[in-house]
Amino acid sequence: MKNKHEISMTSGSLAKNILLFSLPLMMSQILEVLFNLSDIAVAGKFADYRALGSVGSTTLLVSLFTGFLIGLGSGINVCVAHKLGMGDEEGAKTTVCSSALISLIVGLIVGVICNLFAEPFLKLLGTKDELIDGAVLYLKIYSLGMPIMAIYNFGNGVLSAAGETKKPLLYLTIAGVLNVILNLFFVIVCHRAADGVAIASVMAQTLSAFLVVRHLLKRTDGCALKLSRRYIKRKTCMDVLGMGIPAGIQNAIFAVANLFVQSGVNTFDAVMVSGNSAAANADTLIYNVMAAFHTACASFVSRNWGAGNRKRMMKSYLVSLSYSFISGAVLGGLLLAFGTQFLSFFANEPEVIAAGMERIKIMGWSYAFSAFMDCTIAANRGLGKSFVPTVIVIMGSCVFRIIWVYTVFAYFHTIESLYLLYIVSWAITAAAEMICLRRVYREQMQKLPPDIDGVKAAA
Repeated sequence: MKNKHEISMTSGSLAKNILLFSLPLMMSQILEVLFNLSDIAVAGKFADYRALGSVGSTTLLVSLFTGFLIGLGSGINVCVAHKLGMGDEEGAKTTVCSSALISLIVGLIVGVICNLFAEPFLKLLGTKDELIDGAVLYLKIYSLGMPIMAIYNFGNGVLSAAGETKKPLLYLTIAGVLNVILNLFFVIVCHRAADGVAIASVMAQTLSAFLVVRHLLKRTDGCALKLSRRYIKRKTCMDVLGMGIPAGIQNAIFAVANLFVQSGVNTFDAVMVSGNSAAANADTLIYNVMAAFHTACASFVSRNWGAGNRKRMMKSYLVSLSYSFISGAVLGGLLLAFGTQFLSFFANEPEVIAAGMERIKIMGWSYAFSAFMDCTIAANRGLGKSFVPTVIVIMGSCVFRIIWVYTVFAYFHTIESLYLLYIVSWAITAAAEMICLRRVYREQMQKLPPDIDGVKAAA
């Protein structure tokens, strides 16, 4: 029986349903960014500059590890959506329960790695001596919440597979408000610094994970979480790992690639470095809005693949791609028009704002084109292929960028030549992913009986 809050993926208007599906996801992504910024804001306003610097120094590593766990959740989303599309409720329950176990184990492993190697990682990134102690403490405490974060992303993936995106938004909102309150409590009342901010984050993450698990335990459909060994199958666990781990690596690799871009930025003066940092704040906001449509693409393609609806699969891809491109173009255009005003939130000096505009002038009209890469990756994942698309991303968005930094950028050594690597790498990766999608689509269609198209979807 379909939940009243669930959005149909196999019937009705795709344009309408993908938009309704994506809007709560979009709000969730934006809220997550804003709540993360609250950690930095509270540390900077109510602690001291060392607390601010300590928290800020961990940003790349936090993005790396959390990105991996978010990617794992997106892999789970595809696996569950496929089973639901097939109408296989028992298979869906097995996937949900096996995914819960996998998420907990992977979250524990990631947390242990982050905790044990916090100091070496931060030293490798060149963290200042006066900030290292606070940064290590923040990261060690934050790592305790990674198994919890993995469980939340598992639950988010399951609910999204069912077409239910409003509940994760509600749970994230509740947890985010708690995070802000606890930030203020630990820093102002308890006089804690970076460690207080980290404790607040872990406690808020625990609440969001608790809410989503409680909901899944109460369900009786294919998305129900059952605490029973009979729903945990070795093959299903391997299928989830085969889809989730490459998706996690794919998400994390972007953080690694940005290290080399930052190394290029660091060859300029402090004004340009500061301007780049200010302008880069737009990246997260715009990417996260576009990412909602990428999640929709993977969910809708996978669900309709399971239902055997060929036409709706590719239409889901094209509609999601259109929405993502349009949102990137509109937001990029607004950034170009109001870039100076946007940068003034992060910088006061006119020369820093002018330096930030150098990035915005190129990135503003480039964001939309990343849709072709990210949506095609999502479609490949939705059709059950994750390994090859991940290899393509590693080559196109990591290896290629490194080569560009040490060749094209090294030759011209202009900030423009550095920023242009984004759109060039997106174009190359998108072209390769589209070739892969065409091959994957043909392979998967051959596995479907000729008369199955739309039969299950219409049932």
